[in-house]
Amino acid sequence: MLERLKSKGSYPIVFLTLIVLISVSLLLYINSFTSEIVEAQNQAKVKAALEKIFPELTEFKEDGEIYIIYENADIVGYTFIAPGSGYSGKINILVGINKDHTIRDVAILSHTETPGLGSKITEEAFTGQFIGLSTSDMALSKDGGKIDAITGATISSRAVTGAIQEKMIEIIEKLSN
Repeated sequence: MLERLKSKGSYPIVFLTLIVLISVSLLLYINSFTSEIVEAQNQAKVKAALEKIFPELTEFKEDGEIYIIYENADIVGYTFIAPGSGYSGKINILVGINKDHTIRDVAILSHTETPGLGSKITEEAFTGQFIGLSTSDMALSKDGGKIDAITGATISSRAVTGAIQEKMIEIIEKLSN
């Protein structure tokens, strides 16, 4: 049979197909073990960011895409993840809002922005500008808002600002219902 495969020229195709099937099977097998670990690490990262935004947090509950933050039995605020698309790719932002729907703080969970330029969206000098703002103030200063863009990274700055504003409007509407 091997001689017949070689003579017809299909041996390389069969060989490569077997290699691909074995590789995919191994990847699926390994993924079954590692996916739980990756999910646990992501949850730990979110919990650490929640505790940074709400230091008084004693408990939180996930209600769909909204995390309800409690201090003892009292609701002190809400958080949600605002996804955006920056210059180099996806940006995920954890936004904490007070009960009066003003921003408590923001934390960049993940991004693929340019190191040393767009990556400055993670710095306190940028994220600190969002504290206390409502959705009506949420725009870059050159667009009539209260956020100063990062020099040389306007696309990244606008992406973060737009993502937060868009998702915040959606979340406030859900909270009001």
